Amino acid sequence: MKKLIALLCAVLMLGTGARAVEVAAPSALLMEKDTGTILFAKDEHAKLEPASVTKVMTILLTMEAIDSGQLRYDTMVTASAHACSMGGSQIWLKENEQLSVSDMLKAVCVVSANDCAVALAEQIAGSEDAFVEKMNARAKELGMNDTTFLNATGLPAAGHVSSAHDIALMSRELTLHHPDVRQYTTIWMDTLRGGTSQLVNTNKLIRFYEGATGLKTGSTDNALYCFSGTAERDGMELIAVIMKDITSAQRFEDAKVLLTYGFSNYALKKITPESPLAPVPVTLGTQSTVQPVLGEGSALLLEKAKAGNLQQSVSLVESVSAPVAVGDRLGTLTVTAGDEVVSEVPLLCGEAVPRITYGQMLLRLLQGAFLSD
Repeated sequence: MKKLIALLCAVLMLGTGARAVEVAAPSALLMEKDTGTILFAKDEHAKLEPASVTKVMTILLTMEAIDSGQLRYDTMVTASAHACSMGGSQIWLKENEQLSVSDMLKAVCVVSANDCAVALAEQIAGSEDAFVEKMNARAKELGMNDTTFLNATGLPAAGHVSSAHDIALMSRELTLHHPDVRQYTTIWMDTLRGGTSQLVNTNKLIRFYEGATGLKTGSTDNALYCFSGTAERDGMELIAVIMKDITSAQRFEDAKVLLTYGFSNYALKKITPESPLAPVPVTLGTQSTVQPVLGEGSALLLEKAKAGNLQQSVSLVESVSAPVAVGDRLGTLTVTAGDEVVSEVPLLCGEAVPRITYGQMLLRLLQGAFLSD
Protein backbone atom coordinates (compact mmCIF):
# COMPACT_ATOMS: atom_id res chain seq x y z
CA MET A 1 0.00 0.00 0.00
CA LYS A 2 2.86 2.39 0.87
CA LYS A 3 4.46 1.71 -2.52
CA LEU A 4 1.17 2.51 -4.26
CA ILE A 5 0.82 5.80 -2.37
CA ALA A 6 4.43 6.71 -3.17
CA LEU A 7 3.85 5.96 -6.84
CA LEU A 8 0.71 8.11 -6.92
CA CYS A 9 2.56 10.97 -5.25
CA ALA A 10 5.38 10.72 -7.79
CA VAL A 11 2.90 10.83 -10.66
CA LEU A 12 1.19 13.88 -9.16
CA MET A 13 4.54 15.62 -8.68
CA LEU A 14 5.50 14.94 -12.28
CA GLY A 15 2.18 16.35 -13.48
CA THR A 16 2.59 19.43 -11.32
CA GLY A 17 6.15 19.96 -12.54
CA ALA A 18 5.05 19.75 -16.18
CA ARG A 19 2.44 22.45 -15.62
CA ALA A 20 4.16 24.73 -13.11
CA VAL A 21 5.86 27.77 -14.59
CA GLU A 22 7.25 30.93 -13.05
CA VAL A 23 9.10 33.98 -14.30
CA ALA A 24 11.06 36.72 -12.57
CA ALA A 25 9.34 39.54 -14.45
CA PRO A 26 6.55 41.28 -12.49
CA SER A 27 4.23 41.17 -15.50
CA ALA A 28 4.11 38.58 -18.27
CA LEU A 29 1.81 36.67 -20.59
CA LEU A 30 1.96 33.67 -22.93
CA MET A 31 -0.52 33.42 -25.82
CA GLU A 32 -1.07 30.95 -28.65
CA LYS A 33 -1.31 32.89 -31.89
CA ASP A 34 -3.99 31.11 -33.95
CA THR A 35 -6.65 30.78 -31.25
CA GLY A 36 -5.59 33.71 -29.06
CA THR A 37 -5.69 31.41 -26.03
CA ILE A 38 -3.82 32.71 -22.98
CA LEU A 39 -1.67 29.92 -21.51
CA PHE A 40 0.00 31.89 -18.72
CA ALA A 41 -0.58 35.32 -17.19
CA LYS A 42 1.03 37.26 -14.36
CA ASP A 43 -0.34 40.72 -13.54
CA GLU A 44 -0.96 41.01 -17.27
CA HIS A 45 -3.03 44.22 -17.09
CA ALA A 46 -0.45 46.26 -15.17
CA LYS A 47 0.01 49.56 -17.02
CA LEU A 48 3.74 49.83 -17.61
CA GLU A 49 6.07 51.64 -19.97
CA PRO A 50 6.56 49.39 -23.03
CA ALA A 51 9.71 51.13 -24.34
CA SER A 52 10.48 50.09 -27.93
CA VAL A 53 8.00 47.21 -27.85
CA THR A 54 5.73 50.12 -28.81
CA LYS A 55 7.11 49.65 -32.31
CA VAL A 56 5.04 46.49 -32.78
CA MET A 57 2.14 48.89 -33.44
CA THR A 58 4.30 51.06 -35.71
CA ILE A 59 5.26 47.96 -37.70
CA LEU A 60 1.64 46.74 -37.77
CA LEU A 61 0.37 50.02 -39.23
CA THR A 62 3.19 50.00 -41.77
CA MET A 63 2.33 46.46 -42.89
CA GLU A 64 -1.33 47.42 -43.13
CA ALA A 65 -0.40 50.44 -45.27
CA ILE A 66 1.53 48.09 -47.57
CA ASP A 67 -1.39 45.67 -47.79
CA SER A 68 -3.80 48.51 -48.60
CA GLY A 69 -1.57 49.81 -51.39
CA GLN A 70 -0.76 53.08 -49.61
CA LEU A 71 2.89 52.00 -49.50
CA ARG A 72 5.08 49.55 -51.37
CA TYR A 73 8.22 47.89 -50.09
CA ASP A 74 10.18 49.90 -52.68
CA THR A 75 8.56 53.25 -51.81
CA MET A 76 11.34 55.71 -50.99
CA VAL A 77 10.97 57.52 -47.65
CA THR A 78 12.71 60.83 -47.00
CA ALA A 79 14.03 61.45 -43.50
CA SER A 80 12.83 64.68 -41.91
CA ALA A 81 14.71 66.77 -39.37
CA HIS A 82 12.25 65.54 -36.74
CA ALA A 83 12.90 61.87 -37.56
CA CYS A 84 16.66 62.44 -37.43
CA SER A 85 16.41 64.07 -33.98
CA MET A 86 15.07 61.03 -32.13
CA GLY A 87 18.19 59.75 -30.41
CA GLY A 88 18.34 56.39 -28.68
CA SER A 89 18.56 53.34 -30.93
CA GLN A 90 18.96 54.53 -34.51
CA ILE A 91 20.83 54.12 -37.78
CA TRP A 92 21.82 57.81 -37.83
CA LEU A 93 19.64 58.98 -40.69
CA LYS A 94 20.66 62.33 -42.14
CA GLU A 95 18.03 64.93 -42.99
CA ASN A 96 16.65 64.34 -46.51
CA GLU A 97 18.35 60.94 -46.73
CA GLN A 98 16.16 58.43 -48.55
CA LEU A 99 15.72 54.73 -47.83
CA SER A 100 13.08 52.31 -49.04
CA VAL A 101 10.19 51.22 -46.85
CA SER A 102 11.76 47.76 -46.83
CA ASP A 103 15.10 49.03 -45.54
CA MET A 104 13.43 51.17 -42.90
CA LEU A 105 11.30 48.24 -41.73
CA LYS A 106 14.45 46.15 -41.53
CA ALA A 107 16.12 48.79 -39.37
CA VAL A 108 13.09 49.04 -37.06
CA CYS A 109 12.70 45.28 -36.67
CA VAL A 110 16.37 44.39 -36.31
CA VAL A 111 17.98 47.27 -34.40
CA SER A 112 14.89 49.16 -33.17
CA ALA A 113 15.77 52.30 -35.13
CA ASN A 114 13.82 55.23 -33.70
CA ASP A 115 14.67 57.50 -36.63
CA CYS A 116 13.27 55.01 -39.14
CA ALA A 117 10.15 54.40 -37.05
CA VAL A 118 9.33 58.11 -37.10
CA ALA A 119 10.18 58.43 -40.80
CA LEU A 120 7.71 55.62 -41.58
CA ALA A 121 5.11 57.24 -39.31
CA GLU A 122 5.44 60.55 -41.14
CA GLN A 123 5.26 58.83 -44.52
CA ILE A 124 1.99 57.12 -43.56
CA ALA A 125 0.20 59.89 -41.66
CA GLY A 126 2.00 63.13 -42.53
CA SER A 127 3.30 63.72 -39.01
CA GLU A 128 4.21 61.67 -35.97
CA ASP A 129 1.32 63.20 -34.01
CA ALA A 130 -1.18 62.16 -36.67
CA PHE A 131 0.35 58.69 -36.72
CA VAL A 132 -0.02 58.41 -32.95
CA GLU A 133 -3.73 59.08 -33.38
CA LYS A 134 -3.84 56.13 -35.77
CA MET A 135 -1.92 54.02 -33.26
CA ASN A 136 -4.41 54.71 -30.50
CA ALA A 137 -7.40 54.19 -32.77
CA ARG A 138 -6.03 50.81 -33.87
CA ALA A 139 -5.29 49.89 -30.27
CA LYS A 140 -8.91 50.61 -29.38
CA GLU A 141 -10.10 48.40 -32.25
CA LEU A 142 -7.95 45.55 -30.94
CA GLY A 143 -9.32 45.88 -27.40
CA MET A 144 -6.07 47.24 -25.97
CA ASN A 145 -7.77 48.98 -23.05
CA ASP A 146 -4.61 49.34 -20.95
CA THR A 147 -2.73 51.27 -23.64
CA THR A 148 -2.05 54.92 -24.40
CA PHE A 149 0.52 55.74 -27.07
CA LEU A 150 2.19 59.16 -27.13
CA ASN A 151 4.83 58.50 -29.79
CA ALA A 152 5.78 56.00 -32.49
CA THR A 153 8.99 54.83 -30.84
CA GLY A 154 8.49 54.09 -27.15
CA LEU A 155 10.96 56.76 -26.09
CA PRO A 156 10.13 57.94 -22.54
CA ALA A 157 6.99 60.08 -22.27
CA ALA A 158 4.82 60.48 -19.18
CA GLY A 159 1.60 58.53 -19.70
CA HIS A 160 2.90 56.36 -22.56
CA VAL A 161 1.85 52.95 -21.22
CA SER A 162 0.71 49.49 -22.24
CA SER A 163 0.41 46.05 -20.64
CA ALA A 164 1.58 42.50 -21.28
CA HIS A 165 -1.99 41.66 -22.30
CA ASP A 166 -2.24 44.49 -24.81
CA ILE A 167 1.19 43.86 -26.28
CA ALA A 168 0.17 40.24 -26.87
CA LEU A 169 -2.96 41.43 -28.69
CA MET A 170 -1.07 43.67 -31.13
CA SER A 171 1.71 41.11 -31.53
CA ARG A 172 -0.91 38.50 -32.44
CA GLU A 173 -2.53 40.85 -34.95
CA LEU A 174 0.83 41.48 -36.61
CA THR A 175 2.01 37.87 -36.76
CA LEU A 176 -1.38 36.38 -37.63
CA HIS A 177 -2.30 38.68 -40.51
CA HIS A 178 1.12 39.86 -41.72
CA PRO A 179 3.41 36.81 -41.79
CA ASP A 180 5.66 38.62 -44.29
CA VAL A 181 7.06 40.57 -41.36
CA ARG A 182 9.17 37.49 -40.62
CA GLN A 183 11.48 38.45 -43.48
CA TYR A 184 12.68 41.19 -41.11
CA THR A 185 12.10 39.86 -37.60
CA THR A 186 14.08 36.64 -38.22
CA ILE A 187 17.23 38.44 -39.41
CA TRP A 188 20.19 37.91 -37.09
CA MET A 189 22.79 40.01 -38.96
CA ASP A 190 22.48 42.14 -42.08
CA THR A 191 23.55 45.45 -43.60
CA LEU A 192 22.09 48.65 -45.06
CA ARG A 193 23.39 51.38 -47.34
CA GLY A 194 25.24 49.03 -49.62
CA GLY A 195 26.92 47.19 -46.79
CA THR A 196 28.24 50.23 -44.94
CA SER A 197 25.76 50.00 -42.02
CA GLN A 198 25.91 46.83 -39.93
CA LEU A 199 22.80 45.45 -38.23
CA VAL A 200 22.70 42.89 -35.40
CA ASN A 201 19.34 41.89 -33.98
CA THR A 202 18.57 43.09 -30.45
CA ASN A 203 16.45 39.91 -30.05
CA LYS A 204 18.95 37.24 -28.93
CA LEU A 205 16.37 34.47 -29.23
CA ILE A 206 16.67 34.67 -33.02
CA ARG A 207 20.10 33.07 -32.73
CA PHE A 208 19.77 31.05 -29.55
CA TYR A 209 16.21 29.65 -29.37
CA GLU A 210 14.89 26.95 -31.70
CA GLY A 211 11.99 28.18 -33.82
CA ALA A 212 12.29 31.87 -32.86
CA THR A 213 10.41 34.11 -35.31
CA GLY A 214 10.60 37.56 -33.67
CA LEU A 215 9.47 40.00 -32.44
CA LYS A 216 10.52 43.16 -30.56
CA THR A 217 12.71 44.20 -27.66
CA GLY A 218 12.52 47.38 -25.60
CA SER A 219 14.36 49.03 -22.73
CA THR A 220 14.65 52.39 -21.00
CA ASP A 221 15.75 53.44 -17.51
CA ASN A 222 12.13 53.44 -16.27
CA ALA A 223 10.66 50.64 -18.38
CA LEU A 224 13.65 48.40 -17.62
CA TYR A 225 13.74 45.41 -19.99
CA CYS A 226 10.68 44.44 -22.03
CA PHE A 227 10.14 41.90 -24.78
CA SER A 228 7.54 40.44 -27.09
CA GLY A 229 9.03 37.16 -28.28
CA THR A 230 7.52 34.78 -30.82
CA ALA A 231 8.51 31.26 -31.80
CA GLU A 232 7.00 28.44 -33.85
CA ARG A 233 7.34 24.67 -33.53
CA ASP A 234 5.23 21.90 -35.07
CA GLY A 235 2.86 24.39 -36.67
CA MET A 236 2.10 26.26 -33.43
CA GLU A 237 3.33 29.83 -32.86
CA LEU A 238 3.47 31.29 -29.36
CA ILE A 239 3.79 34.88 -28.13
CA ALA A 240 5.62 35.51 -24.85
CA VAL A 241 5.45 39.04 -23.44
CA ILE A 242 7.80 40.12 -20.66
CA MET A 243 7.54 43.49 -18.91
CA LYS A 244 9.93 45.35 -16.57
CA ASP A 245 12.56 42.65 -16.11
CA ILE A 246 15.69 43.73 -14.24
CA THR A 247 18.25 42.73 -16.88
CA SER A 248 18.34 42.11 -20.60
CA ALA A 249 19.44 38.52 -20.09
CA GLN A 250 16.59 37.88 -17.63
CA ARG A 251 13.90 38.96 -20.09
CA PHE A 252 15.17 36.43 -22.63
CA GLU A 253 15.39 33.71 -19.99
CA ASP A 254 11.83 34.45 -18.86
CA ALA A 255 10.60 34.38 -22.46
CA LYS A 256 12.33 31.04 -23.04
CA VAL A 257 10.73 29.61 -19.89
CA LEU A 258 7.26 30.60 -21.11
CA LEU A 259 7.80 29.46 -24.69
CA THR A 260 9.27 26.12 -23.64
CA TYR A 261 6.39 25.58 -21.22
CA GLY A 262 3.91 26.18 -24.05
CA PHE A 263 5.66 23.92 -26.54
CA SER A 264 6.12 21.16 -23.93
CA ASN A 265 2.51 21.06 -22.79
CA TYR A 266 0.31 22.09 -25.71
CA ALA A 267 -0.28 21.22 -29.35
CA LEU A 268 -2.26 22.96 -32.08
CA LYS A 269 -4.40 20.66 -34.18
CA LYS A 270 -5.97 21.80 -37.44
CA ILE A 271 -9.22 19.83 -37.58
CA THR A 272 -10.17 18.44 -40.98
CA PRO A 273 -12.90 15.86 -41.67
CA GLU A 274 -11.56 12.30 -41.67
CA SER A 275 -13.72 11.55 -44.73
CA PRO A 276 -15.39 13.82 -47.33
CA LEU A 277 -18.52 15.54 -46.06
CA ALA A 278 -21.68 14.39 -47.81
CA PRO A 279 -23.65 17.03 -49.76
CA VAL A 280 -26.92 18.09 -48.13
CA PRO A 281 -30.11 17.88 -50.29
CA VAL A 282 -31.76 21.24 -51.06
CA THR A 283 -35.54 21.47 -51.49
CA LEU A 284 -36.85 23.88 -54.16
CA GLY A 285 -33.39 25.22 -54.89
CA THR A 286 -31.68 26.09 -58.17
CA GLN A 287 -29.43 23.12 -57.45
CA SER A 288 -30.25 19.86 -55.75
CA THR A 289 -27.49 19.81 -53.10
CA VAL A 290 -25.15 22.07 -51.20
CA GLN A 291 -21.66 21.23 -49.91
CA PRO A 292 -20.93 21.69 -46.18
CA VAL A 293 -17.63 23.33 -45.19
CA LEU A 294 -15.89 23.77 -41.84
CA GLY A 295 -16.70 26.96 -39.96
CA GLU A 296 -14.54 28.81 -37.46
CA GLY A 297 -12.96 26.81 -34.67
CA SER A 298 -11.12 24.27 -36.80
CA ALA A 299 -7.84 25.24 -35.10
CA LEU A 300 -7.85 23.41 -31.80
CA LEU A 301 -5.39 24.04 -28.96
CA LEU A 302 -5.04 21.03 -26.67
CA GLU A 303 -2.92 19.65 -23.90
CA LYS A 304 -0.52 17.22 -25.53
CA ALA A 305 -1.91 14.32 -23.51
CA LYS A 306 -5.25 14.77 -25.27
CA ALA A 307 -3.97 15.74 -28.71
CA GLY A 308 -2.92 12.22 -29.68
CA ASN A 309 -6.27 10.58 -28.90
CA LEU A 310 -8.91 12.44 -30.88
CA GLN A 311 -12.05 11.03 -32.48
CA GLN A 312 -14.57 12.69 -34.78
CA SER A 313 -18.28 12.38 -35.42
CA VAL A 314 -20.33 14.29 -38.00
CA SER A 315 -23.98 15.30 -37.71
CA LEU A 316 -25.71 16.89 -40.72
CA VAL A 317 -29.30 17.98 -41.30
CA GLU A 318 -31.28 15.68 -43.61
CA SER A 319 -32.12 18.54 -45.99
CA VAL A 320 -32.56 22.32 -46.23
CA SER A 321 -35.11 24.47 -48.01
CA ALA A 322 -34.03 27.16 -50.44
CA PRO A 323 -33.05 29.92 -50.35
CA VAL A 324 -29.80 28.95 -48.61
CA ALA A 325 -27.20 31.58 -47.72
CA VAL A 326 -23.45 31.20 -47.36
CA GLY A 327 -22.75 30.46 -43.71
CA ASP A 328 -26.10 28.83 -42.89
CA ARG A 329 -25.62 26.05 -40.33
CA LEU A 330 -25.81 22.55 -41.79
CA GLY A 331 -24.44 20.50 -38.92
CA THR A 332 -21.61 19.91 -36.47
CA LEU A 333 -18.29 18.11 -36.47
CA THR A 334 -17.73 16.96 -32.88
CA VAL A 335 -14.20 16.22 -31.67
CA THR A 336 -13.72 14.09 -28.56
CA ALA A 337 -10.77 12.89 -26.49
CA GLY A 338 -11.99 9.77 -24.73
CA ASP A 339 -15.34 10.71 -23.19
CA GLU A 340 -14.62 14.45 -23.23
CA VAL A 341 -15.97 16.71 -25.97
CA VAL A 342 -13.09 19.06 -26.76
CA SER A 343 -14.61 20.93 -29.71
CA GLU A 344 -17.79 21.30 -31.72
CA VAL A 345 -16.93 22.79 -35.11
CA PRO A 346 -19.89 24.18 -37.07
CA LEU A 347 -20.50 22.82 -40.58
CA LEU A 348 -21.74 25.64 -42.77
CA CYS A 349 -23.15 26.16 -46.23
CA GLY A 350 -20.24 26.98 -48.51
CA GLU A 351 -22.32 28.55 -51.31
CA ALA A 352 -25.63 30.34 -51.80
CA VAL A 353 -28.53 28.42 -53.35
CA PRO A 354 -31.44 30.65 -54.48
CA ARG A 355 -35.01 29.41 -54.42
CA ILE A 356 -36.17 28.17 -57.81
CA THR A 357 -38.63 30.44 -59.65
CA TYR A 358 -41.87 29.27 -61.23
CA GLY A 359 -40.36 29.77 -64.68
CA GLN A 360 -37.29 27.71 -63.76
CA MET A 361 -39.50 25.03 -62.26
CA LEU A 362 -41.61 24.87 -65.42
CA LEU A 363 -38.50 24.64 -67.57
CA ARG A 364 -37.14 21.86 -65.36
CA LEU A 365 -40.45 19.96 -65.69
CA LEU A 366 -40.46 20.34 -69.47
CA GLN A 367 -36.83 19.21 -69.72
CA GLY A 368 -37.68 16.23 -67.57
CA ALA A 369 -40.62 15.34 -69.77
CA PHE A 370 -38.62 15.52 -73.02
CA LEU A 371 -35.73 13.58 -71.55
CA SER A 372 -38.09 10.86 -70.35
CA ASP A 373 -39.52 10.55 -73.88
